[in-house]
Amino acid sequence: MSVKKTKTNGQTGNGQARTPAGRTAARAAWEEQFAAGAKRPGAIDRTISDHPLQPLYGPDDVAGLDYERDLGYPGQYPYTRGIHATMYRGRLWTMRQFAGFGTAKQTNERFHFLLSQGQTGLSVAFDMPTLMGYDSDHPRALGEVGKCGVAVCTLQDMQDLMAGIDLGRISTSMTINCTAPIALAMYIVCAEEQGVPQERLTGTLQADILKEYIAQKEWIYPPEPSLRIVTDMMAYCSRHVPKWNTISISGYHIREAGSTAVQELAFTLADGFAYVEAGIAAGMDVDQFAPRLSFFFNAHSDFFEEIAKYRAARRIWARHMRERYKAKDPRSWTLRFHTQTAGCSATAQQAENNIMRVAFQALAAVLGGTQSLHTNSLDEVLALPTQKNAQIALRTQQIIAYETGVSNVIDPLGGSYYVEKLTSEMEEQAERYFERIRELGGVIPAIHAGFFQREIADASYRYQREIESGERIIVGVNEFVQEEEEQIPLLKIDREVELEQCRRVQAFRAARDPEATRAALDRLVEAAKSGANLMPHYIDCVRNKATLGEISESLVPIFGRYREPAVI
Repeated sequence: MSVKKTKTNGQTGNGQARTPAGRTAARAAWEEQFAAGAKRPGAIDRTISDHPLQPLYGPDDVAGLDYERDLGYPGQYPYTRGIHATMYRGRLWTMRQFAGFGTAKQTNERFHFLLSQGQTGLSVAFDMPTLMGYDSDHPRALGEVGKCGVAVCTLQDMQDLMAGIDLGRISTSMTINCTAPIALAMYIVCAEEQGVPQERLTGTLQADILKEYIAQKEWIYPPEPSLRIVTDMMAYCSRHVPKWNTISISGYHIREAGSTAVQELAFTLADGFAYVEAGIAAGMDVDQFAPRLSFFFNAHSDFFEEIAKYRAARRIWARHMRERYKAKDPRSWTLRFHTQTAGCSATAQQAENNIMRVAFQALAAVLGGTQSLHTNSLDEVLALPTQKNAQIALRTQQIIAYETGVSNVIDPLGGSYYVEKLTSEMEEQAERYFERIRELGGVIPAIHAGFFQREIADASYRYQREIESGERIIVGVNEFVQEEEEQIPLLKIDREVELEQCRRVQAFRAARDPEATRAALDRLVEAAKSGANLMPHYIDCVRNKATLGEISESLVPIFGRYREPAVI
């Protein structure tokens, strides 16, 4: 028989006497013991992002938390605990390994291998010329073709890339930004030739051009016309490709550039709000396009900070979409996101240690409720992954999913004093950043002012200084080092790959109707001048065999070419 204990004056609910400061006697005694204890080398009182930490968290740290208001239930507003009622008990996250190298045919072989090993979605990595709007035979593409991803500059390349893959059944993610509408147009036409209408296509286009000016630095046109292009895609896809996620608003590259977790959270959501405002300004109802916006976050090494970041992101997005932008469709309130483990945390020294880093980062993403996940390979800090290392990275996800038990309970860390306090603190810090961005006039004025770049540079400097001073330990880099490093096999892209790709592009141009191609490009230019939606004209250009480089360059006289101002 249990006896219910009631509070009396000066006591807690379990009968513990409180000190005058409100602490229990037990708490006060622990604080004395803690103060007298030694601090081990490497113990840090801040997260990787320089967020101050307490040594212990308890009920007082979450005293202001209202369960229904701040946490709720999975699948219910504010979605802190997940956007689906069943989460991974109903369906696991999509295992979407990022892949691309050499020619389209070579990458297609890798896609088929990964699918045969249990991958459940495709994710395309494009090479630098493709990302920057250059065909493979352009002088500026020399030496870069197929090196950091796959070269795709013609419709034939896209057809080879997706050969033998049913685009009506597979979900494809494409990490591409300033040339995103061209890649999407190629994908749509490729699917049509498979007999798959665009209404059935599922997948995600990154198309987050704002973060390019903030972090990744891949652009063609200035921010204003680039935002117009993205808005045109949003409007077109909401009507014609309704299952497609038109923008994957990306914090990943912001973090890779050196930001803190809070900066990644705040700057990513600020970009998301800018896209929402652009869509509304273009005359679209928010619920017409917002359900197809998705996000892309980094999973770094500070385990609990990353989990709190994802939970805070869902809560912030839900509140702003419902209260600030007056979205009525619950799908507009739900923040869906893909996660990739942190490339910037990988080390060339003792590269096999990256397997363990990736495993813990992936676990944080899963405990944070991600909808899809890419796990980096151990060799990606040195080169594109070999097939064997890509398989190990995929197996990491599968072991988490099927062997650890973490997918059996929804949001198992929900209610943790530490996680809930950290979630709330990250939310508060993000809101302070939103206010600073509003004071600057919004995201684009803040880009022109160099605000984001300076904030990231300062954070990156602080982190690097901690490593170089030895205050923050990176295993194998500034502690537990080895004099002689073991060499691991690397994937190398032969020069002949570039020469072959150039020949293919030239043959593609020679076989087309040049007058039809020129007429389609002229129609695109006229649409850009008139303010018409550009997406149908991108598709028209692809159908008439214009190349990626030709389509990109045709709009430079209209929109201009962006040059980043110096930031001091």
